[in-house]
Parts: sequence; structure tokens; C-alpha cells
Amino acid sequence: MNITLVLILITVGVSVWAWRSPSLMDSWVLNPYDVVHKNQYYRLLTSGFLHADFGHLFFNMFSLYLFGSQIEQIFALLFGASGEIYLVIFYLLAIVISDIPTLIRHRNDKNYNSLGASGGVSSIIFGAILFFPLNKVYLYGIIGFPGFIFGILYIGYSFYESRQNRGTINHDAHLYGALFGILFMAVVYPAVIPHFFEQVSQWKLF
Repeated sequence: MNITLVLILITVGVSVWAWRSPSLMDSWVLNPYDVVHKNQYYRLLTSGFLHADFGHLFFNMFSLYLFGSQIEQIFALLFGASGEIYLVIFYLLAIVISDIPTLIRHRNDKNYNSLGASGGVSSIIFGAILFFPLNKVYLYGIIGFPGFIFGILYIGYSFYESRQNRGTINHDAHLYGALFGILFMAVVYPAVIPHFFEQVSQWKLF
């Protein structure tokens, strides 16, 4: 069993547990007010293992399985036996860091809550896109885009929606998770950046 599957199983287990335990859900969800005013900083991490419903959980875990497995293989090639440790650090950091802008933005809002692994999953997806920018990413399993085009659209859409401040989706976590994924990969393996642009330069529309 690889570490990606372990992360998925833990997330599924915690999410199901929280659905059956409202007190756990309430104490682990990201409530920026409680984080700042009650020093409950653990919520930045625990909220990444909670999900609103089965659809939310399935979409995140399916994406994590597809792209996390790629990143796990990449890290194994780059770092050998330490690759699994790198993946865990990458994913957990991504969950926390992607929620910091949300924490700052809603720190005085007692009623704001956020949950889900989307920030961590976005980081994993964009880490994979850096290595394989021409591989297609499919929306709802139907419409396929080369990874780098999907990335541009995803970041643009997340940025726009985060500025609108509407709906229940935490677009800030998506946006900053994606940016952290790019930054993390560039730091641990700088050669990925010229490799990315070299591949993109070879892309042809037809």
C-alpha cells in the first residue's frame, strides 16, 4: 500500500467519523475566529481531513489518488526511500498554508467555517502539472485540457471567484494551494521549471 492510499484512507475514516459526531466536526472544522481568538491553530490541519458530504469527499480523494500517485512516483525517483516523507510533508503543509489567507480574511467572523482537502489536493495537482504539463486533465471526466492550460484556467477562475466572495466554496484555498504546489516543487527540484517550459514550448494546438 502506497502513502497516497494511506492518506486517502485516513481522510475517509476521519470524514465519516465526523459525519457521525457533530461535536468532532465542530471542534475540527476551520473556524478562523476560534483559531485566532482561542489559539486553536490545529484547526488549520484537522479541517483538511473533514468533508461536507460524500460528493465532496469522493471528488477530492479521487483527484488525490490520480495525482498523488504521480507525485509519489516522482518523489521516489528524486529522493529514494525518503520520497514518502516528502509527499506527506508536502501534502500536510499544503493543507495548512492554503488556508492561511482564509484565516486572515475571516479572522473576525464567528460564523465562517471551512473544511476539505481541496487546498492540499490543488497543490498535488499543480505539482504534477509542473512535471507533466502536456498530460490532459479532465473536467468531470469528459472535457480534457493539457495540464498547463487547465492550470491557467483554474488559477484564473479561482482568483476571480475568491474576489467575488460568494457561495460556499473556499476558492482561496484552491488558489493558494495551487500556488504553493508550484512553489514547493520549484524549491525541492528547481530543474522542473525549465523542464516545464521546454515541454510547453513543444505543444501544438493541431
